[in-house]
Amino acid sequence: MKYHAYTKGHLARLYFPDSEEHVATNRLARWINRDAVLLEALRQCGYRPRNRCFTVRQVRLIVDRLGEPD
Repeated sequence: MKYHAYTKGHLARLYFPDSEEHVATNRLARWINRDAVLLEALRQCGYRPRNRCFTVRQVRLIVDRLGEPD
């Protein structure tokens, strides 16, 4: 997977391709919020729940922790 900035919806759809964007985004948010290590690492990189995009560094953290999307 090539790392670059993604909107939350776009990255979520990569993880949940059969879901509508808002459903996929909610599911990805739940995965992130349930992983305290990932959530803290994202916060240290400037992540806030209301952000609409993930930075390259945040995407790398998510993929390293959750695995590559299918």
